[in-house]
Amino acid sequence: MNVADQVMAVNNDLPIRTALPVHSGKVRSVYWLTEADSRRLIEQKNYPVAADTPLAVMVISDRISAFDCIWHGEGGMQGVPGKGASLNAISNYWFEQFKRQGLAQSHILDIPHPLVWIVQKARPVMVEAIARQYITGSMWRAYQQGEREFCGITLPEGLKQNQKLPELLITPSTKGILEGIPGVQEADDVNVSRSDLINNYQAFGFRQSQDVDWYEKLLKDGFETISQELAKHDQIFVDTKFEFGYVKDMQGNEQLIYMDEVGTPDSSRIWDGPAYRKGEIIENSKEGFRQMLLNHFPDPDILLNKNRMSERFALARDNALPVSAMMGLSDTYRAIAQTITGKAVELSDNPRQEILDCLNEHYQLIV
Repeated sequence: MNVADQVMAVNNDLPIRTALPVHSGKVRSVYWLTEADSRRLIEQKNYPVAADTPLAVMVISDRISAFDCIWHGEGGMQGVPGKGASLNAISNYWFEQFKRQGLAQSHILDIPHPLVWIVQKARPVMVEAIARQYITGSMWRAYQQGEREFCGITLPEGLKQNQKLPELLITPSTKGILEGIPGVQEADDVNVSRSDLINNYQAFGFRQSQDVDWYEKLLKDGFETISQELAKHDQIFVDTKFEFGYVKDMQGNEQLIYMDEVGTPDSSRIWDGPAYRKGEIIENSKEGFRQMLLNHFPDPDILLNKNRMSERFALARDNALPVSAMMGLSDTYRAIAQTITGKAVELSDNPRQEILDCLNEHYQLIV
């Protein structure tokens, strides 16, 4: 079996019975089920949601996104083997830990296959909930250039690259383009302050202003849970992005939940502890792939400069990356997944057919 055949590259064309067009993101595709199928599965599978809750099948791919582009490898490799299953396994593990600790539920109701979730519809909060424990990446670059205030928080002088911050910082940004919010630029991924969120909580999708406090607590507690678990493996949880949304419980009451993915190599930086103590940075996350891209191409400014997006898209389209780079990233994803969950991520010879067989036999969703 060619390793390229083990990649789930295309995930938005499965013959799943749907009520709406498939929503296809960078790595995940969402299939909204018909009302009849949603009601049937809620009853058959005894999902703990109201009978009229819309459900979706969410299928993750093995595509690799970085610098807002999708990258591919030599030999027809359109993704990273095992990446999707690793991300799902890690998120599943953390969501379960959060639930056991009484933090909050997630949007996941069922896990039919390593690449598939059955999820309930959530109303998203339009905030990328970002927490940082170390100064690195974009924050360090801005700090180097003289910036000291980040999302309404003032950092002290004299910080050094990759240094642990005095406290966990919450530096949210907008999710999508939000219009009409005083002082907030109408663009995607714009840093906002806590006061921005409180003063405009409805515009950001919060039910009430007090929920800003609740989302911060869930972010901090979730971060601490993951950080402590990773520390047992001598891994450092550097920074992360969470997403939140509202769902209705069986009584019709709205509750804030975790959604999308948490604590994964795609949404977080994870550093090797022994290397950090020696003054080295070894990334056990997608950040290592990003650094490889910056070193791989002769003009890294194309990847960093948003004014050169057309060149960047062409770079990703026209350049097949070495197989060694793609497989090295596969090793990173699968190794950190095994470290976290205690279970190896197995590569499937035909993930697409496995998904179709599963959803047909056990869920009757294939047309």
